[in-house]
Amino acid sequence: MDSMHGIYQQYAKSVYRFLLSKTLNEDLAEELTQETFYQAIRCIDKFDGTCKLSTWLFGIAKNQLMNYRRKNPVMQDVAEHQDELVDCDRVDEKVLASFEKVELVRLLHNCKEPYREVLYQRIFGNLSFREIGEVLGKTENWARVTYYRGKELLRKGMIENEG
Repeated sequence: MDSMHGIYQQYAKSVYRFLLSKTLNEDLAEELTQETFYQAIRCIDKFDGTCKLSTWLFGIAKNQLMNYRRKNPVMQDVAEHQDELVDCDRVDEKVLASFEKVELVRLLHNCKEPYREVLYQRIFGNLSFREIGEVLGKTENWARVTYYRGKELLRKGMIENEG
């Protein structure tokens, strides 16, 4: 296995960007990145090589984020900028996070099925794509594609409403 310094050099930016996309907070993403690598050093003997090293590190990062959110249920930086109805951990697109909640609900209400159902389950139900697929009797990939297409329809609807 590479030295931890080499591993850090190779993966730190990716882990940081992942955490930044989830938190929308540079300082918190940096703090959680450092904690991720600290935990990786502590638990390096548990890495058995059955997955890629990057997958293992992203798993640790995700766990660090979940631990932070458990201890800090309201993320102050996000809550200061919006009345939190959309969980930014689950909805990683700034497009959806930027909607006013009434506007978001209105746009979702006007969406056609199956986009409406998938968007509701993802945004408000905090379901994973696998769970959405299971609930709707479809595949995880179908749920991902449907979510992406629905998100694009919302984005286009927002642009059309501005004009």
